[in-house]
Amino acid sequence: MKQKKFSGSTALIYVILSFWALTTIYPIIWIIQNSFKAKDQILANSFSLPLGDVFTLSNYKTAFERLNIFSAYRNSIVISTTVSVVVILLAGFAAFALIRYSFKGKGALQALVVAGMMFPVFSTIIPVFRMLNGWGMVNTENLWLSLLSVALPQIAGNLSFAIVVLSGYIKSLPIELEEAAYMEGCNAVQIFFKVIMPLTKPSFATVAIFSFLWSYNDLFTQMFLLRLPEQRAITRLLNELTSQEGTNYGLMAAAVALVVIPVIIVYIILQKHIIKGMTAGAVKG
Repeated sequence: MKQKKFSGSTALIYVILSFWALTTIYPIIWIIQNSFKAKDQILANSFSLPLGDVFTLSNYKTAFERLNIFSAYRNSIVISTTVSVVVILLAGFAAFALIRYSFKGKGALQALVVAGMMFPVFSTIIPVFRMLNGWGMVNTENLWLSLLSVALPQIAGNLSFAIVVLSGYIKSLPIELEEAAYMEGCNAVQIFFKVIMPLTKPSFATVAIFSFLWSYNDLFTQMFLLRLPEQRAITRLLNELTSQEGTNYGLMAAAVALVVIPVIIVYIILQKHIIKGMTAGAVKG
């Protein structure tokens, strides 16, 4: 078996990537280790390890006492899961139609899909807020309507990216498979669920994961639409804590850890699907 040569350029790439990884990972480690220290210990030496008498769980105890963490987690999961499921369904149907069907205005529609990726959420929040307010979904005490009011703009914001990713993958599939399914009596919906989705699972997984994470981390939309304490998602709750406890660094570190750790766990578990989906889309698209 022929061994790969380890050149100087390869070594340089590894050094750069290792340095980049350290600069990315260390702030997370710093936050987690300081979440187990009292405020005075953080101010005295924020880079020491939380060992011995320095170690404390008081920050997490205070966070759970002052904040409705579990309710916020529930709201975040409901919003993010709704966004992921709806995005993969709508984007999947849209990508399938744009790739496999010819109709008037198809080129303009594809251009609009790509153009939709160029508009930041900041430029659309006012008309979106007015529309949702007209539907009675803003400043309501109904928890589920409030959560839906956050999910709808996030769904719209993720659709363009999802359609572009899925279109590249669906385009590479042999059309003969769909023709064979059609000859067996399947309609368009059955072909989508029985042929397209099973063959494009990596790309659908990538879209679902990114939609979930982007929704989970979205604070801007939540700031406008989630007003009551029991309606707040986890990032909105963290923002409130930052406003109230701006100098309690231990409590802030614990709250940040509670927000970030679930995302890290999800990414570690699903990283193979993310890499596989992105690589497959890049090669086949």
